[in-house]
Amino acid sequence: MILQTKGIVFQYFKYGDTSLVVKIFTEELGLQSYIVKGIRSKKAKLKPALFEPLTLLDLEVYHKPGQNLQHIKEARVDYPWHHIPFSIEKQSILLFLDEILYKCVREEISNKELFQWIYHSLVWFDLEEQYFLNFHLFFLLQLSRFLGFYPKMDTTSDEIPGVFDLQDAGFSAHRPFHPYFTEGVAAQKLFVLMQTSTESLKTLHISTKERRLVLDTLLTFYQLHLPELGKIKSLNVLRMMMGNSHPGKPANS
Repeated sequence: MILQTKGIVFQYFKYGDTSLVVKIFTEELGLQSYIVKGIRSKKAKLKPALFEPLTLLDLEVYHKPGQNLQHIKEARVDYPWHHIPFSIEKQSILLFLDEILYKCVREEISNKELFQWIYHSLVWFDLEEQYFLNFHLFFLLQLSRFLGFYPKMDTTSDEIPGVFDLQDAGFSAHRPFHPYFTEGVAAQKLFVLMQTSTESLKTLHISTKERRLVLDTLLTFYQLHLPELGKIKSLNVLRMMMGNSHPGKPANS
């Protein structure tokens, strides 16, 4: 059968001399693998640029339940990037988030809530020209909600807790009886991030040093709850780009 759906490209792999296998998280079908034959030939109808990481697509696909490789009938960009192609910082964040999503999102059934959250988050990230340097931290924290290990928070207290228990996924005033916790600045910033929206990201101040500390904490948190996550290859590039950026200023400042 033929279906129309929006899609978010996760990864592509070369297949033979002229073809690609593309992993796309679709709104209607979840994560699917598509073979695109002859795409690297001069007469190809679909171009490789359509399948760059996290490209937002409008698709018409052939779908056969139970088949490992599906086929694409039509594909076009649903939302073209406005600012990401012109910002090295944004590109490094995008590649990092793509690797995280590719390793974490495995659902082969529709999850429209997750799809729409990723889609609209990426559009916000593209359009925000100044206050985007903490976006990947916010994104990781919010993504954990969909993955089932979003941190618990005591809503009865106004005080910022001093300890974040990575194993139990919660905040506390006391250290746990295991080594998987963080305290001090990292715990405080994570607590503040949990109460942050995309709009309030614009007023959130995290220094370069704090940003790296929070990111390391979040990755350890992910690896504890998703052991299959493994090493993040794009992390070194992200750290290098973020080390040269200034929070609260335009990326080209």
